Amino acid sequence: MEKAKIDWPHMHPINGVRIGAARAGIKKPGRLDVLIFEIAKGASVAGVFTQNAFCAAPVMVAKEHLSLGDIRYLLINSGNANACTGERGLIDARATCTAVGDLGGVSAPQVLPFSTGVIGEFLPVDKIIGAVPEAINALDKDGWESAARAIMTTDTCPKGASLQFEYQGKTLSVSGVAKGAGMIRPNMATMLSFVATDAVVAQSVLDTILNIAVNRSFNRITIDGDTSTNDACILIASGEAELPPIEQAEGELFEKLCDAVVVVMQQLARAIVRDGEGATKFVSIEVCGGFDSDECLKIGYSVAHSPLVKTALYASDANWGRIVAAIGYAGIRNIDVTKIKVWLDDVLVVDRGARYAGYSDDAGTAVVKRPDFTIKIELGRGRASETVWTSDLSHDYVTINAEYRT
Repeated sequence: MEKAKIDWPHMHPINGVRIGAARAGIKKPGRLDVLIFEIAKGASVAGVFTQNAFCAAPVMVAKEHLSLGDIRYLLINSGNANACTGERGLIDARATCTAVGDLGGVSAPQVLPFSTGVIGEFLPVDKIIGAVPEAINALDKDGWESAARAIMTTDTCPKGASLQFEYQGKTLSVSGVAKGAGMIRPNMATMLSFVATDAVVAQSVLDTILNIAVNRSFNRITIDGDTSTNDACILIASGEAELPPIEQAEGELFEKLCDAVVVVMQQLARAIVRDGEGATKFVSIEVCGGFDSDECLKIGYSVAHSPLVKTALYASDANWGRIVAAIGYAGIRNIDVTKIKVWLDDVLVVDRGARYAGYSDDAGTAVVKRPDFTIKIELGRGRASETVWTSDLSHDYVTINAEYRT
């Protein structure tokens, strides 16, 4: 079964943000693999990053530069992660920032570097620096599709999302791109995402919006349970909109902008799952009736990470015993299995901790044959609920990752 096609959407340009891509030949000749975002002076920039202890050199440098503020450029390369490369990795990441800063007329700390690709290999600095002039010459407000393509690794398609909303007669835009198809369980995989809005937003408020949005989107997806060394998500507020600044995390405009960023990031997060390495199914795991959010997420991820569940779903096998087993070993204290119910879409499979008397395997199989379906789990112990998005696990996932470096 082939995965569903992900269509490229109409992308609204963001005033104060220009994007340019270039070909450096880092891993594959002829493909876009160096990307630059130019950001208007006075913009706010927020970021969240991987929690992997082996975080990559560009992550360390980006966090250091971001703490200084006044960010004017982002530099991204694909094909090489510059991770687990020691002191040289840091020197190389800083050298690329210097090259962008010199051409852009800013200092190196005003540039944030990002990398994605193979771990443990030194960054081809000369190739990247050589491609920087081409990327800068290509800067354009409509460069979103080039951006999405330049950051791809094992992705099969570019991923973008965009929307607009009205406030006091003015139109505000939010647009973003993401990459990721494997090593995906962001925890803030080789996941990167860059989202921008033209709103005027105070730095502390932008940080709040980003954290809310990431926790409702990228922190609710998993392909394989692996958290990359290079995960990053950046939110830019260019400040070019003709509206008063959002200075507090409250009020109508704050709520509208926050909701819009959440929607864009959720669309990007779902696209990552739909394009999961070898994936043929998009699966929502809804856990409700939990004591709190944490235990709902524990159970959701326990099911989502189970290779037995995921391979059964790939085979369109409604092997619900694997689902209840994953619920049982999720580590929830004092759970009463007699209160648990499980559905496949609207088909009740488990009731009061046992197979529902009216369940038929044919009905369950009909659901898991669909390319898009929901596993719903009712715990019967509280009011909390959470949703995790995941994929199945196929032969192609093994092939892609076995041959990744060849």
